[in-house]
Amino acid sequence: MDIALALGGGGSRGYSHIGVLRRLEQEGYRVRAVAGTSAGGIVGAVYAAGYSPDEMETLFTKVDQSKLFGRSAKEGPGLLGLAGAAKVLEDLFGERTFADLRIPCALTAVDIKSASEVVLSEGRVVDAVLATIALPGIFPPKEFKKHQLVDGAVLDPVPVSVARLLAPRLPVAAVILDSPSKTGVGFTQIQLPVPVPAPIVERLVRTRIAQAFSIFLQSVDIGSRKLAELRLREDNPEVILRPDVGDIGLLDTVDVHKVIRLGEQAVDAMLPELKRATAWPNRLRRKYFPSWQEK
Repeated sequence: MDIALALGGGGSRGYSHIGVLRRLEQEGYRVRAVAGTSAGGIVGAVYAAGYSPDEMETLFTKVDQSKLFGRSAKEGPGLLGLAGAAKVLEDLFGERTFADLRIPCALTAVDIKSASEVVLSEGRVVDAVLATIALPGIFPPKEFKKHQLVDGAVLDPVPVSVARLLAPRLPVAAVILDSPSKTGVGFTQIQLPVPVPAPIVERLVRTRIAQAFSIFLQSVDIGSRKLAELRLREDNPEVILRPDVGDIGLLDTVDVHKVIRLGEQAVDAMLPELKRATAWPNRLRRKYFPSWQEK
């Protein structure tokens, strides 16, 4: 049973994508193409490079999450940096390009100069991943050719249309990492993603700057949820998988194993829909009528 995936953004929630991939494989589904945005771009690219879900769990569990967002002198404007993340990505991909990947893969970013979406499917994978995760204002934008790229979720939190371009005759399962039932968020104490001595943290979390930072992240999250729902209605994926990760903050330090399990549970909950989407009448319609969508 062949399928294409559109993996959405969501920061620390993105580890749940690994659980989705694992359960799909266990149920006999073959992921033939993957499109990803932000956190979904990381997981999608790693999977397309040939890492198994088990290998991915082992790799990401070993990563020190507190060191991912340190800054380097060469990085552009941003409250935090991606120097640590870049080192992890270099270790994972090296000089691999998209042409070296095991299955078709594309990541999305947004060019803030032209205010347009950019689909990244050529060149070094590391550069594309650093572009798709560059949450504007938080992480530095990625300079790429003539573009200044930021997180693809700014315009499309779940790249269903890109997945269809990669595999127009396959059903698309969209994995969204936001909860549509979550109607409001209150102020929560900020969790700093970089190591800071405890006395400094205690003072910082009481400042207006820290509160403003938390409110900004919550506002980004709210906008992303609403935009995701609009895009899903427009792009109409065959299956929507929604791990129960809505209470995890974008930059929270998490238990990777537990978040992965939430992805597995999301697949279990939607197995009937997955089987319906890949049943033989639907597969034949897509093969001979690629633009057909069941209503």
